[in-house]
Amino acid sequence: MDEEENADEAGPVRLPIDGVLDLHTFDPSDVGELLPEYIRLCRERGIFELRIIHGKGTGALREKVHSILRHMAEVSSFRLADEGAGGWGATLVRLKRY
Repeated sequence: MDEEENADEAGPVRLPIDGVLDLHTFDPSDVGELLPEYIRLCRERGIFELRIIHGKGTGALREKVHSILRHMAEVSSFRLADEGAGGWGATLVRLKRY
């Protein structure tokens, strides 16, 4: 491969593990792996309240996020954010502390 080809390849994306995950920059097909991994890393760092930003759009990404959260044993509860935290464009998640 030449340098031009290497420049076009994206490496792993580094995310700050701070309890806020903005999914706008990710392909929806990556969310199934990304969200559980992000939750695992948050729990390791003692972060138990998260804000997942999925945007308003058609609601498809929101539904995908909610479906994943429903099936995760680590999740205590989740709900749509209030207007000050993104309204229905974001989901607030509470994780179990076990």
